[in-house]
Amino acid sequence: MPPETLTPARILEATEDVLRRFGPGKATVVDVARALGVSHGSVYRHFPSKAALREAVTERWLNRTSERLAALAEGPGPAPERLSRWLGALFEAKRHKAGDDPELFATYMVLIGENSGVVERHIADLVGQLTTIVEDGVRQGAFAAPEPDAATAARAVFDATNRFHDPAYAGDWSRPDIERALDAVLALVLRGLAR
Repeated sequence: MPPETLTPARILEATEDVLRRFGPGKATVVDVARALGVSHGSVYRHFPSKAALREAVTERWLNRTSERLAALAEGPGPAPERLSRWLGALFEAKRHKAGDDPELFATYMVLIGENSGVVERHIADLVGQLTTIVEDGVRQGAFAAPEPDAATAARAVFDATNRFHDPAYAGDWSRPDIERALDAVLALVLRGLAR
C-alpha cells in the first residue's frame, strides 16, 4: 500500500497532536515530521517555518469556532435572540478551548503575544458576524439604527463582552457566578441596542 500523500491538512492534524503532547514551547517541526514518518524538510515544503506552521494550526483551530458561530449569526430568528445565542456560544467555545485543549490554547496565547495576523483576522471575522446580527436587528425593527454604523456598534458589543471571550480573562471562566455575569452583560447590551 503506497504511503499517504503529505498534505497541509495532514501536517496540521499531526501538528495539533504534537502540540497537545509536548506543548508550544517544546514541540518542534522534527517532532511533527517524526509523527508523519517524513523528513522535516518535507514539512518545510508546505510551511516555511515553525512560526508559519504554528500560525496555520491556530488559524485552523480558531476557524472551527468561527464556522459554528457563523451559522448562528446568519441563521433565522429575531436578532436579539440570535445575539444572545451567539455571545453565549462564543463564551462556551472559548471556555471549552481553555479548559479542554490547554496546549492549543497556550499556542493561541503565544500568538497573541506575537501580535499575529491570525488573531486579528479571527477578531475581524467575529466582529463581522456581530455586524450581520446588528444589521438584521435594525431591519427587523428590534434594534435602533446605531451611530455611526452597525460595524462600530458590533465592535462595541464585542469589546463590552471581552471578559467572556478574551483569553486574558480565562481564569474567570470557571468561577461559579460567571454565567450570571454573562447574562447581566447581555441584558445591558440588548437594552443598549433596543429601539
